Amino acid sequence: MSGTVRQPTVDELFEGVRICDRAFIGRAITLIESRNPAHQEKAQSLLHKLLPYSGEAQRVGISGVPGVGKSTFIENLGMWLVAEGHQVAVLAVDPSSGRTGGSILGDKTRMEQLSASEKAFIRPSPSSGVLGGVARATRETIVVLEAAGFDTVLVETVGTGQSETMVADMVDFFLVLMLPGAGDELQGIKKGILELADMVAINKADIFAEKLKQAVREYKSALHILTDASPSWHPPVVTCSGLKGEGVPELWGRIEKHRRIMSESGEREARRREQRLTWLDAQIRDRLLSDFYSNPAVKTSLSGLTNAVRAGEMTVSSAVARLLKDFQRD
Repeated sequence: MSGTVRQPTVDELFEGVRICDRAFIGRAITLIESRNPAHQEKAQSLLHKLLPYSGEAQRVGISGVPGVGKSTFIENLGMWLVAEGHQVAVLAVDPSSGRTGGSILGDKTRMEQLSASEKAFIRPSPSSGVLGGVARATRETIVVLEAAGFDTVLVETVGTGQSETMVADMVDFFLVLMLPGAGDELQGIKKGILELADMVAINKADIFAEKLKQAVREYKSALHILTDASPSWHPPVVTCSGLKGEGVPELWGRIEKHRRIMSESGEREARRREQRLTWLDAQIRDRLLSDFYSNPAVKTSLSGLTNAVRAGEMTVSSAVARLLKDFQRD
């Protein structure tokens, strides 16, 4: 007899997440990703219960130029961390995933060892999501995974520009992967990405060995002219081979050193407090924008006002004023 499958209650999801039941973790994340208002209300109730059990994980954002070997690096780093006794989660922030499928969907099939590990969890971005929605879901997914006992969360940023900033605002450490041949790469990388970096790692050191020294010098020079985000930490430049795993333990040692320094100085918790406020502001903006465009009076007026602005018959300021009046009146 067919029928509607009973959905677990908030308490059942809570208990399932706390014992690290993969099925319940998956259901909890799917609930968080849903745009259904009823699902969102339930998700927020669950997150409220889980929040006291989160916050202990090391959150690391990982970005990199195309072709840098990010998925191979993440798999080797993840497998090394698992061997060291860690429980590792890999998440993605990819606003384009609805159009392209998202690279981590393919990465998951390439990360065969890591995805098969009982101590690892890999989750792609929610599909068809705008950046704000994807980032919100990722941030709230971190709460679920930390409450489930994952002590290391690797957040991969698939897009460029704004998605890097989004990820930097939800992690404790931001790692930028680059290739040797720094002179050429620096021409194409935005200054803003390097400003976010807590460390630059030059990958594929085994393939481009002859270019390494020059690459290290050029990246160090580029970082030297930028103002450090913390008086206690200057971003180092390291080399590694994601394919062979060379340099991975040393790289993680730097990340752990950063954690110790930031924790002792109080900057780690201060960074998280600022991130919470940044996300409060972002969520207010996203919610207001969503409410604005879904407002019936705004929907009625928008097309005509848009055409008037396009035709040069009305100024943008006048159109905005009219729309805001409609929004407030409705």
